[in-house]
Amino acid sequence: MDLVCDSANSMQKIPTNSSSPGKAELPLDLTGPHITAGASAAHRLYQALCEMIVSGLVKPGEPLPPSRTLAKQTGFRRNAVVTAYERLIADGFADATVGSGTFVAARIPARATEPKKPKIVVEAPKQGAFSLGCTHIDERAVQRFRAFVGRRMRAFGSEHLHYGDPRGSRELRAAIADHLLSARGLRCDPDQIMLTSGTLHALRIVLSAILKPNDQVWCEDPGYPAARNTIAHCGYRAVPVPVDQHGMRVAKGRTAGPNARAAYVTPSHQFPLGVQMSMPRRLELLDWAKQVGAFVLEDDYDSEFRYDGAPLMSLAGIDHLQRVIYMGTFAKTLFPGLRIGYCALPERLIGDVTAARAALDRFPGTLMEGAVADMLNSGAFAANLKRVRKLYREARDALAETLEARSDGALSVPVPSQGLHLVARFDPSVELSVAAEAKRAAGAEGWLLADTYSRARPLPGFVLGFSGHAVPQLVASAERLARESRAALRVKGKSARRA
Repeated sequence: MDLVCDSANSMQKIPTNSSSPGKAELPLDLTGPHITAGASAAHRLYQALCEMIVSGLVKPGEPLPPSRTLAKQTGFRRNAVVTAYERLIADGFADATVGSGTFVAARIPARATEPKKPKIVVEAPKQGAFSLGCTHIDERAVQRFRAFVGRRMRAFGSEHLHYGDPRGSRELRAAIADHLLSARGLRCDPDQIMLTSGTLHALRIVLSAILKPNDQVWCEDPGYPAARNTIAHCGYRAVPVPVDQHGMRVAKGRTAGPNARAAYVTPSHQFPLGVQMSMPRRLELLDWAKQVGAFVLEDDYDSEFRYDGAPLMSLAGIDHLQRVIYMGTFAKTLFPGLRIGYCALPERLIGDVTAARAALDRFPGTLMEGAVADMLNSGAFAANLKRVRKLYREARDALAETLEARSDGALSVPVPSQGLHLVARFDPSVELSVAAEAKRAAGAEGWLLADTYSRARPLPGFVLGFSGHAVPQLVASAERLARESRAALRVKGKSARRA
């Protein structure tokens, strides 16, 4: 048995070679920042044992291995292990029981030098009234989807055990190609379709294939902040281009970004203003792309939700997929948790974009692809769209009518003919702080319209989602927002008079 003097200089047996097996292998870090370089083996082992105990890798009361076992694990002499154990006991990190072994102390002392761990807070997107991106899926569609998923899982095959096509399954790509032809007048081969986890994912993949670092990309102003942020995050220069009632002002783009090699647009339902890009403006944009050899990225994020009249043909349909890359998603037509989107590519880009996809994340997930293809091919997808389109129209009308009626003219609320959100605006002369204060006081979700601007003069107002929300909740929230908008205007008016 090993002998060691305690603090009272009496002799105490330290049973570090007890028959108790303890842990066969301790999770020791003998090279980390907690180790003093050049220190003795016993001191370095002591530091590693302390770090292990304080960090919770071993629990209070848990046995430590015999000294011979730990010496064999670490390669240190047994005397160094005994010395380290002695110090652990002396400092209160371990207890020794004759005949049983050495154990982690039931209560360990606080380490004065232990750094405070930063508190990491990641907030999930809010789901309250006016939140954007919320969806509803009809219960009948849910039942069909569950049945399709179950059938696909029961037929689980070897295709899920191997790496697949970077573009995704041909079955779903073919179903998407059929959908695009019937819904958007876009004719393309399934080989031109690539599945992604969403629009922003498609944007990252495509831009990495067609641009060089620091290349310019035209972006609508106001526009979709997430797309603008993605473009900048990937190392490209987002060039704000003003939007008017006809869509992106191409002539302004030529001046602001003369060297741009791509343009990101939402032509069918401009985000956030909701305008449709006119046909002359569409042709002007396509002419620019052809002249300079650029590509247009068309984000057709909510074209399936058209309430009044027929939509204009997609840009990609007009262009026949020559200079336009079309991007769509099932996040709004089914539900975001699918994480399935897609893009339709010009033939000349298939090889480059496929190679970029393979380099970024190999290929899309395969388990849900078959069920989504079944939804499209069976008619369940179209039936669900028809039912939820009616719900969203009712929600849109209720929200617009309530805001107009209860704001006493403070808010102008154009009713959009398409989409899942609307814009409620103050008079342009109103200060931006009025909208911010009204939104805060009402506890409203949604966005401030000013937050979607980059360089153009922001307008005061709100971007409010109506899809996926119960009508009574929307009406109650709209009444609060209208009331607080009137109040904020009165306060601002009094402040102006006092000034």
